[in-house]
Amino acid sequence: MLRGVRLGVDVGTVRIGVSKSDPDGVLASPLDTVPRASDGADVRLIADLATRYRAIGIVVGHPLALSGRTTRSTRDAVSFAERLAAATAVPVWLVDERLSTVSAAQALHAAGKNSRRQRGVIDRSAAAVILQHALEAERQAGRPAGRAVGPSAEAGRDDAPCEDDSDE
Repeated sequence: MLRGVRLGVDVGTVRIGVSKSDPDGVLASPLDTVPRASDGADVRLIADLATRYRAIGIVVGHPLALSGRTTRSTRDAVSFAERLAAATAVPVWLVDERLSTVSAAQALHAAGKNSRRQRGVIDRSAAAVILQHALEAERQAGRPAGRAVGPSAEAGRDDAPCEDDSDE
């Protein structure tokens, strides 16, 4: 596993949760919440975070329906990942994120936090769940989890999903 910080991104319709890993790729932690913007400011903010933390990869949650079918949210996340890949030289990967928001909300509830008043916290925590899953899959497979997006995918990189990309 390559050494370096990775960012995790949970794309929502109102907010985008962002997480980051430690340089050894062991632990994902919530980092920030970025407001969605139609002018591309959200993409630029996350690209700036990748630069600031010298990220070696960005993992974007791929929200498939539990049945595995695509939804409007799936298409939105793929479009966002493509725009992010175009805005940065950092490789961007789509990773299955089914149930990540539910897992984050349950963990906050178990910690005594009110999830209705903590939506930004849930978004950041969901991004950490997505990134943690990707880190574990990368460690097991010996290569980044998920499917590469953007120029790195077009350059012929191995972007076949890992076996662990199915469910959380």
